[in-house]
Amino acid sequence: MTGMLEFVVRVVGVLVAFLVAPLLVGQAEHKVMAHMQSRLGPMYAGGFHGWAQLVADGVKFVQKESVVPAAADKRVFEWAPIVAILPYMAALAAIPLAPGLVGADLDSGLFFVLAVMSIGVLGSLMAGWGSGNKYSLLGGLRVAAQLMSYELPFVLSAASVAVAAGSLSLTGIAHAWNPWWLLWQLPGLVVFFIAGLAELQRPPFDMPVADSEVIFGPYTEYTGLRFAMFLLAEYAGIVVLAALTTVLFLGGWSGPGPESIGWIWTVLKVAFVSVVVIWVRVSFPRMRADQLQKLAWQGLVPVALIQLALTGIGVVVF
Repeated sequence: MTGMLEFVVRVVGVLVAFLVAPLLVGQAEHKVMAHMQSRLGPMYAGGFHGWAQLVADGVKFVQKESVVPAAADKRVFEWAPIVAILPYMAALAAIPLAPGLVGADLDSGLFFVLAVMSIGVLGSLMAGWGSGNKYSLLGGLRVAAQLMSYELPFVLSAASVAVAAGSLSLTGIAHAWNPWWLLWQLPGLVVFFIAGLAELQRPPFDMPVADSEVIFGPYTEYTGLRFAMFLLAEYAGIVVLAALTTVLFLGGWSGPGPESIGWIWTVLKVAFVSVVVIWVRVSFPRMRADQLQKLAWQGLVPVALIQLALTGIGVVVF
């Protein structure tokens, strides 16, 4: 009975975190971008600092009709938002906040999280194919090309940390971390973060959804709550990327004070990485498709391979 109760508590905890954290990131994006770009609009809704902006967005999406185009593959079209968002909830369940504070402490947690994050991109592919729209299909094909290019450096940089720690368990990696990894694994951190942004199709890697070129790409035909689910999936992806970056490269719960407050350090680090993701969106212009491919294959992949090789040498020698 105790085991069943613990299972229910863990599931509820993961579900609450999944429902709350992406909304907080969405609210933060409104405010951070408003400050960085001197936007006045997001600061008015609800009065003080525009606290009700996210509520207003939610009401707007609920009021809009969810339309299914006549030429669409209805089943694929309707399932695409669900396929896009659910893998991130599964990934969040395997990322630890602190020792013992994790939805599912898996021996191969890193492998599991990387695998399910890749599945999430299938939602964009399904949306592009199922919409019955040539622009949407073009956006879906761009998603596929981008995923194929950046999956390799993303996995290689994560593998470097797993080799250094001697474990595929995210909890084990966080336990093995020590501060000098900030220098030793720094190239891997840069590669992992950039490749993660590209996997999530975040600026400056948002060519598949570029409104000025392909009218929001795979999501052109989506309205109402279905469209909102894609936005929520994007913010959930930011949370997962920030949490995974924190555990792999920033020490997870490591910080001053007793281990009992380690979860606070994890949350603060995740919040910091999430703000950096937003800052990158505001600061860098969108890349061209050829620049994106060149960065992946001529820049990130070689750096990730060198990092992996140096990590292997370091583990053997030291």
